[in-house]
Order: sequence, then C-alpha cells, then structure tokens
Amino acid sequence: MNSSENHIAYTTKSRYYTLGEPSDGKTLLIVLHGYGYLAKYFINKFSQLDLDKYVVVCPEAPHRFYQNGTNGRVGASWMTKEDRTTDIENYIEYLSTLVTHLKSQNDYAEYILLGFSQGGATASRFMAFSPHVFDKFILWATVFPPDMSPSYFNQFSDSKNYFVFGDNDQFYSQEKIEEHFNDLKKLNLPFQMINFEGKHDIHQDTLLQILNV
Repeated sequence: MNSSENHIAYTTKSRYYTLGEPSDGKTLLIVLHGYGYLAKYFINKFSQLDLDKYVVVCPEAPHRFYQNGTNGRVGASWMTKEDRTTDIENYIEYLSTLVTHLKSQNDYAEYILLGFSQGGATASRFMAFSPHVFDKFILWATVFPPDMSPSYFNQFSDSKNYFVFGDNDQFYSQEKIEEHFNDLKKLNLPFQMINFEGKHDIHQDTLLQILNV
C-alpha cells in the first residue's frame, strides 16, 4: 500500500528583529536575509542608517538548522526544493501578517522591500502574491525567480525596482549577472541595474544611494 501526502494548518510563531523606534512618518525598510543567516546578525548590516528616518525590520526565515553537524552555529533558510509550494504559501502568509501588523501600529511615509541572496526569491514572491504595495523593491546579490508567472508582473509596475550586484560577487560572474539582468528586460520588468565595488554583501554607500533616490 502506497503512502499519501497530507498537510495540516496550525498556528505558529515567527521571530523578527527591528532597528529604530517605530513612529509615523518614517520609512519602513523590510530586509529579507540570505541562506544561513539569522535575523539578529543580518540586521546589523543596516545599523549605519539614520534611525531617525528609518525603521528596519528583519524577519527570520522559518527553517533553522545547524550549519555544521548537530551543534554549533545555527542558520536559517526560507525554503528548499522539498514541498516548496507549501513553504512558499507559508512564508507569504507569514510576511503578509507581519506587514499588516506593522502598518496597524504606525503610518509610514514610505515602504521599501529588500531581498538579499536567497531572500531575493522570497521577496519577489512576496511582492507578487501579497496584498501589500511597496514604493521601492531591491533585489540584492540575487536573481528574479524564473518560475514567476507573468500574470503577477504588474505588481512591479508602480514601484522603483533595483537589481544590485557587487563586481566581485563570489557566487555570480559578471557574465551571469548580465545574463540575469537581460532576462528581466526580456520580461519587460522595470529594473535598474546598480553595480558596486565589492563582494556578496550589503554595500553601505550603494544602499544609501538607493534609499535617497
């Protein structure tokens, strides 16, 4: 007799970190970390921002794991190839609930979504499938999900969209970066490419350049 796959819905909790005191009139910057990060460490990459102007919120990916063996340093992941559709549905609901909560607390002047590395695909799907609208969308050291349906592309038409890479990214050659950006153009997705001198990381001057546009 063959086994059958089933799913059950239940209530769970997820962790997120913040920088800055939330209040009306500030810019809300939501940052989604890459594979193997924890939110409490990734959010420190944004600590140089003027926190009188910005509130930074870093949700933590729901799947934690030991990075080496069965103890020691812990990281988190947004999803794997296993049961990926369910994971996508879950993190979209998680992030949508979080943004709804944040909006209920304060009236922000601007909403920005940044996805770094593995968090880029997560951010793209969240941008496409959630009810929330962002003023700026930043794909940082990552690529747009190739399986995204064109029927959701209009979600990116009203935001300023950025495709950001370092010129010495250890995971992507310059040829691959250009190839992925050309794929965006073929899909008629309105992204601006920005390069900086650096590796697979958040570059402070480039971040400020985008935020201040």
